[in-house]
Amino acid sequence: MRYAWIVLIAVLWCGARLHSQTADELIAKNIDARGGIEKMKAIKTLRATGKFEGGGGFTASVGQENQRPNLIRETFSLQGMTAVQAYDGSNGWQIQPFGGKKDPQLMGEDDLRDLLLDADLEGPLVDYKEKGSTVEYLGHDVVDGDDALRLKVTLKNGDIIYDYLDPDTFIEIRREIQQFIRGSVRDRVVGLGSYKPVAGVMFPFSISSGPKNHPDEQTYTMQKMEANVTIDPKDFMLPVSLRTEEKNSGMVSIH
Repeated sequence: MRYAWIVLIAVLWCGARLHSQTADELIAKNIDARGGIEKMKAIKTLRATGKFEGGGGFTASVGQENQRPNLIRETFSLQGMTAVQAYDGSNGWQIQPFGGKKDPQLMGEDDLRDLLLDADLEGPLVDYKEKGSTVEYLGHDVVDGDDALRLKVTLKNGDIIYDYLDPDTFIEIRREIQQFIRGSVRDRVVGLGSYKPVAGVMFPFSISSGPKNHPDEQTYTMQKMEANVTIDPKDFMLPVSLRTEEKNSGMVSIH
């Protein structure tokens, strides 16, 4: 009987010790696993090209260019047409030819949310306090039948990201995003896998995305990713046709 009590106490102590890990401790392990903060900060630009796959065999070419501090341009090409979404550090703009809108248009704050998440080269965990976010460790959870460590990131704008870390590698394997837009909640799930080093930093080369009931609705397979390449600043700049429009509208820039 005494031995049983000793075992029980030991199990409870170990469980409490595991749960007592702080969010900052897990974030530090995550940063180390991904290559370390110095290598992350050493990446000034990033260019990725890959393939998009939707339902029914639908495929397209995709591209993404990032430049510090938060400039980004994303492209989606199909049948000779290319859709563009970009952020120049102050304003977001887009070209959506598939919707019959071939001229550049300014993006609203709500439409910009996903693009600004992609503009963050390190992701929401790194320097979260400086970004105005808070992070909580919620303990263990299950992702596709496997154990995972769950972190809750509350962004400055009130949106919530649940990051799931592999308990062995401490690298992100899943991300759930909740965005609060005009009184409603927009949810999506992002799966992260096939990590490979780029300039010494681990990046996912396989990304799935979709609603909770169908998280693999869309998949992105990165075919090439290059760090510290030369990118033309014009790739991000607000098109000339929009500069007068933005000025006249009095639209508040997002920083």
